[in-house]
Amino acid sequence: MGEGLHPTAVVEDGARLGEGVRIGPFCHVGADVELGDGVELKSHVVVAGRTSIGTRTTVFPFASLGHQAQDLKYRGEEASLTIGSDCMIREGVTMNAGTEGGGGETIVGNRCAFLANSHVGHDSRLGDGVVLSNNVMIAGHVSVGNHVIMGGGAAVIQFTRVGDNAFVGGLAGLENDLIPFGMVMGNRAKLNGLNLVGLKRHGYPREEIHALRAAYRELFESGEGTLRQRAEALSGAHEAGTLVRRVTDFILADSDRRFCTPDPDA
Repeated sequence: MGEGLHPTAVVEDGARLGEGVRIGPFCHVGADVELGDGVELKSHVVVAGRTSIGTRTTVFPFASLGHQAQDLKYRGEEASLTIGSDCMIREGVTMNAGTEGGGGETIVGNRCAFLANSHVGHDSRLGDGVVLSNNVMIAGHVSVGNHVIMGGGAAVIQFTRVGDNAFVGGLAGLENDLIPFGMVMGNRAKLNGLNLVGLKRHGYPREEIHALRAAYRELFESGEGTLRQRAEALSGAHEAGTLVRRVTDFILADSDRRFCTPDPDA
């Protein structure tokens, strides 16, 4: 078992532990769990099911990772939870495995931070560098891009997409897709401009930020045509990979939700 295992911890036969894994008091690790090199479970952590945790991720007390989906349609089918490397998972965090209807897996990227009592629902997919503040609730089948930040108590309804570098304000209730680099506030959440702080922090070129601001005005402040028509026109005027194209590609992709837009009365 190794020197990093506390005598009160339970590690079931079959669990795979990497080099330098530390498992603290009263933790329970299931038989189908894989912990990468340098993973630390502080204490009272439960890791169940077919769960994989990437290298150097730290899990704090009373987190519950990999138990079956909170979905009444779940019938015991094989499912998994995959968590990336260098994540911080704080007290009371819950993450559920997937379901057959959602592809069977929940996936969390690298270098993410999950603050106390936040939740990641079944079949959700989170990118790298995501931050969920305290009590954030991510429902099932949600897609979250890279470097997204969600303020305390925010809630995201099932099947919603959140684009890269978006910001969701505290206590916001997000029920529609949020464009990359967008910022929303309120319950129900309304688009409140671009996440300019995040754009600057990530060092995007100034000229691309200016182009994105102009595109935002064209998309959401112009009365000509539908949102899709405006996105199609902008897409044809900008090269692939630019900030503008990342937004228009997001809008033009298939989705189960409408888009979060500004409050017309604001």
